[in-house]
Amino acid sequence: MEGTREIFVPRPEFGAAQDAMRADWYAVRVKSNFEEIAATGLTARDHTVFLPTYKVRRRWSDRIKEIQVPLFSGYVFCQLQPSNTLPVLTAPGVIDIVSFGRELAVVDERELEAVRAVLRASLGAKPRPYLESGRKVLIGEGPLRGVEGIVVESHGALSLVVSVSLLCRSLSVEVEREWVEPLKEFTAGAAGAGPS
Repeated sequence: MEGTREIFVPRPEFGAAQDAMRADWYAVRVKSNFEEIAATGLTARDHTVFLPTYKVRRRWSDRIKEIQVPLFSGYVFCQLQPSNTLPVLTAPGVIDIVSFGRELAVVDERELEAVRAVLRASLGAKPRPYLESGRKVLIGEGPLRGVEGIVVESHGALSLVVSVSLLCRSLSVEVEREWVEPLKEFTAGAAGAGPS
């Protein structure tokens, strides 16, 4: 996959009975510029790791080079069992696992799938400031068909913003206007309810 790094190593200690207890995804906070080192260390400890990256051009004194850099700097996504965090916390470069108080914060897997879909489409995704408000849309056609996100317009061009809420981080990619469909949002108990 261009622009993404996703590592999967089967975990031999997990049998068929434990497959039912599938590990959730968590955001692991790492030292600055240690994303690759942490991902490699976590993989060596038999964890499934997702390190999304994007291409940037960097200028050195004698040349310009295109390199891959982390899309969410300072974070690596990792599947783990909350009862066994020590191997993660002791991996090289790892600072901690994102949590609310003592409760580890699970990353919404649908959001990670949206990030993967955007990267697979190879449309030039890049980091974008997190948007808390905006119109949610569904991409109805094209290479991002089925992806939900927030649409923004700038200088006549439409961009789809996909976010990882837990990290307050987003990425954007330009989309064609005809790909975008309004998202029908339903809330529990909304059917038959009048204005309050």
